Amino acid sequence: MTVNDMFRLDGKVAIVTGASSGLGVAFARGLAEAGADLVLGARRLEKLEETAQLVRDAGRRVLTVATDVSDPTQCQALVDAAMADLGRVDVLVNNAGVGTAVPAAKETPEQFRSVIDVNLNGCYWMAQAAGRVMQPGSSIINISSVLGLTTGGLPQAAYSASKAGLNGLTRDLAQQWTGRKGIRVNSIAPGFFVSEMTDTYPPGYLEHVLQRVPAGRMGEGAELAATVVFLASDASGYVTGQTLPVDGGLTIA
Repeated sequence: MTVNDMFRLDGKVAIVTGASSGLGVAFARGLAEAGADLVLGARRLEKLEETAQLVRDAGRRVLTVATDVSDPTQCQALVDAAMADLGRVDVLVNNAGVGTAVPAAKETPEQFRSVIDVNLNGCYWMAQAAGRVMQPGSSIINISSVLGLTTGGLPQAAYSASKAGLNGLTRDLAQQWTGRKGIRVNSIAPGFFVSEMTDTYPPGYLEHVLQRVPAGRMGEGAELAATVVFLASDASGYVTGQTLPVDGGLTIA
């Protein structure tokens, strides 16, 4: 096998949650271009069809399933549908997430729990369901955030806590499953990429935070998708339990 071959995903099936918009679309396209068939989950089924067409355009099979990852039964249903239709699950990209910016003194229990339910608990329910059917050599990729490692200067206690928790979950699942089940588990901590979330930031915020980024710019979706392909493929066969910042250097500034 050549180095180039190690990055290929031919014959593999990948699940991507939160695939109806933003970075989830880039992940699905990148995995399809690397050869994987896709199972796409999101709450907005009609939006998933747009992503599904990109997968078909890359010549790969695709299945769409309406999924709210905060509901464990829907997570299990997504994996069951993948197994019934495509026969296997090799890669899980836990991308579904929500972001809020609420001052800590004003954030309600319901607001805090709603973020944790999607960003942290949802990743756990998906990993549980996928881990039950994954074979040795499979890969789980949790989409965390640099805000799980540093502060972004906005009042984001729930979001930051959920992403820091996801990094801890990644380490523990890797410890439990890599040796015993042959499933690698890693997380990616993206910096600032153009997405629906960045559209909600207050005026001037991104310009201010980019002053802390040595690369001097926001990231492009294809750059993050390439990192997902790396962690999904045999090229990262000796990488597990890690949180990889993809942030233009933000976390070293």
